[in-house]
Amino acid sequence: MTTQLRVILADDDVLLREGVASLLTRSGFEVVGQAGDAVQLLDLVRATAADLVVVDIRMPPTHTTEGLDAARVVREEFPEIGILVLSAHAYLEHAMELLASGRGIGYLLKSRVTDVEDFVDTLQRIAKGASVVDPALVQELVSAQRRDDPLAVLSVREREVLALMAEGRSNAGIARRLWVAEGTVEKHVRSILTKLSLPGTGDDHRRVLAVVTFLEAR
Repeated sequence: MTTQLRVILADDDVLLREGVASLLTRSGFEVVGQAGDAVQLLDLVRATAADLVVVDIRMPPTHTTEGLDAARVVREEFPEIGILVLSAHAYLEHAMELLASGRGIGYLLKSRVTDVEDFVDTLQRIAKGASVVDPALVQELVSAQRRDDPLAVLSVREREVLALMAEGRSNAGIARRLWVAEGTVEKHVRSILTKLSLPGTGDDHRRVLAVVTFLEAR
């Protein structure tokens, strides 16, 4: 990275938070603040310039959705800040809501934090505006698609491409994964957007809408 990304961490588990902070520092990030609850997180975001916020979905005092609620506030007040929400379990509704809120959003299972290279790559992609969903959640949705699936208009290959889009992969990344030319992936993406009848807005936003459609088709 040419510019150090500034990150704020929020998790009431001090050991996990310190571990992530150490990991990010060694990976070239600048950890500019740490919070143990949602109130501290919002105070830090409002007082400190940051590029990314990493927040646990469950935080004090009730350990329900305080982290998610704080993420909503951050997105409303500072839409330019990337947000990665961590969760111990895959909650479909939360993932869908986050993706629908725009670019630079991620939903990751805590178990993925142990894969340092993957975690760092995820943060970098979110900082660049990507929307990233944990592959475990994507696979769960693929296996639970309903018979009235709005994705029925897509071919098997187009579904594969859309699933990889939901993981936050670029066209180049999808091409590498599927062992096809990037131009082939671009054709699949255009076909997906057309078949799903998505509005003719910016390509990035249409990709997010396509992923939301994918997540809803469960």
